[in-house]
Amino acid sequence: MVRRRTGSVNVIVWQSALERQRREALGASLLAVYGVWQREGDVKHLVAQRLVDVSHLLGELPTASRNFH
Repeated sequence: MVRRRTGSVNVIVWQSALERQRREALGASLLAVYGVWQREGDVKHLVAQRLVDVSHLLGELPTASRNFH
């Protein structure tokens, strides 16, 4: 079973993580974020521990046109 969720989540990147992974954080067109999930009511946060540049996957993402009439 695949569960799809949509919505917003805050990604928190502490300064120490940013300093270690500056190239990925600032240079990636598509970024994977691994970390600790936090939730307070309806507010969701992902506290980043590892950032991975996955820009090479951009050409493989499925695209679909949507008509909003």
